Amino acid sequence: MILPLLRTRRWIGFTAVVIIAILAFGLLSAWQWSRAEDRRAERTTLESALGEQPVAWPEAARLIREGADWIPVVVTGTYLSEAQLVVRKRPLNSRNGFWVLTPLTTDAGELWVNRGWIAAGADALSTPAIPIPPDGEVRVTGLMRTAPPADPERNTGLPAGQVADPDPRVLARAGAFTDGYLQLTSSTPDQQDVIPLGLPEIDDGRNISYAVQWALFALVAISGWYYFLRREAAEEATAPPVDQPLGSR
Repeated sequence: MILPLLRTRRWIGFTAVVIIAILAFGLLSAWQWSRAEDRRAERTTLESALGEQPVAWPEAARLIREGADWIPVVVTGTYLSEAQLVVRKRPLNSRNGFWVLTPLTTDAGELWVNRGWIAAGADALSTPAIPIPPDGEVRVTGLMRTAPPADPERNTGLPAGQVADPDPRVLARAGAFTDGYLQLTSSTPDQQDVIPLGLPEIDDGRNISYAVQWALFALVAISGWYYFLRREAAEEATAPPVDQPLGSR
């Protein structure tokens, strides 16, 4: 009785819906699994980088241009405090705030340094008073990061001294390194009133959990389809025959 049911219009439609749902659940599961693999690769890259010895700034710049990320680096130079900016909407520990970006001029060129986090003032629209970096020559230790592409629409019409993305290409410094920035971990002399950013917690567990959940939803869809098909086929098999009207023979 199963095959005749599958030929009915109702079951053809229901089966089509179930197939579409299974395909959607499968694609979502594969996407989450891919995200988990990307996070796992990023965590491996970070852990490997932290085990490396810091390199000089020109070598770090070369590696960034070749597509590397999280490169330990030590660089000596002088901050240009008059040109520093803040990156808006950068919360820390559930508090709204900003990243402080300050250009550093060195013998090998100029680069942007993400000196860390400061809290927002009365509102997130006003540019806060940016702490002045140490005077004179500083020795900065940190990690070179690949610059994320900035969205031009997000970086127009902002208050003076603010940007939406830490992308040197929108920071208006001719001659500065544009492929990445240095995320400070420590400096000599120490800076004041700026909290250095911690390393990100890269966890792929949530994505793996979501991938498994979507796969389970696909199995539930298959099981539900088969259950209802078998139940209806059994009901039709045990149903009493319909009496034929008189004169039908």
